Amino acid sequence: MARPCTLFTGQWADLPLDVMAEKAAEFGYDGLELACWGDHLDVREAASSDGYCRSRHEILEKHGLKFWAISNHLSGQAVCDNIDERHQAILPPHVWGDGDPDGVKRRAAEDMMTSAEAARALGVSVVNGFTGSSIWHLLYSFPPVSPDAIDAGFRDFADRWNPILDAFAKHDVRFALEVHPTEIAFDNASAARAIEALDGRSEFGFNYDPSHLVYQNVDYVAFIREFNDRIYHVHMKDAYLSPLPTRAGIFGGHTEFGDPDRSWDFRSLGRGSVDFEEIIRALNDVGYGGPLSVEWEDSGMDREHGAAEACAFVNSVDFEPSAVAFDAAFAE
Repeated sequence: MARPCTLFTGQWADLPLDVMAEKAAEFGYDGLELACWGDHLDVREAASSDGYCRSRHEILEKHGLKFWAISNHLSGQAVCDNIDERHQAILPPHVWGDGDPDGVKRRAAEDMMTSAEAARALGVSVVNGFTGSSIWHLLYSFPPVSPDAIDAGFRDFADRWNPILDAFAKHDVRFALEVHPTEIAFDNASAARAIEALDGRSEFGFNYDPSHLVYQNVDYVAFIREFNDRIYHVHMKDAYLSPLPTRAGIFGGHTEFGDPDRSWDFRSLGRGSVDFEEIIRALNDVGYGGPLSVEWEDSGMDREHGAAEACAFVNSVDFEPSAVAFDAAFAE
């Protein structure tokens, strides 16, 4: 096996970490990507307590698991978002506070800085997450959206994230944005613009996830090659895109996940439209050697069956690059 196969615990945060780790080991995983919610990881505790950090390692070690990254998507989302009542459902109380939008954004930024400190204390060098976006609601340009409004959104992103990234630099940790609708970067073009907004600073890169690109008709393999030096982490996640017209289009028609009228939906690995063969080849070409982390989502399948199936799938498609040309025997 070329790379470790891990399981992102975000969709399993209803379970205690010890239970989750036991299940992941039984499914065949090499490790976990710890979500910073539920009881899986408290970044404030990790940043301030060596004993707490040891407890996380001990739980995983008991089940023969390791971890290479932590993920704080929820607080990251609130850094740039236009805050409303929806955010209270996803944010920890210490970030939500009294719900005042400016205060929420400030506390979310502080939590992301703490996440960098926690990662260093835990001995990992990548924090995955979201950034939020003040301009996502301007995606469809009617009434017409001026270029200045979009420019202002990227400036807001840079103004809010540069101080956070300064903390990441201080702790020698990198932030990996999961390119995703509702974020400042949601496709290849906006990802390039996000890098430009930050003047190319190396603390900022990507948690590559093809499932959020395939249904947008984005070249998700080209993403790997274009941003080859900024692929800091990889999510293995599939999505199905119907080849036929559907009642609910790419924007979803205000339907729920799992609705058969949708034109796309997340699927267990190998059961959707993502070509993982080409992804592995591209990752090999750019020299990515980090974990392949399963983010399991499928509204129509039992999650334990799916997680075990997904682990086997990743191990079956992953392979090391060749160390020698296949026709080397004919070389002079």
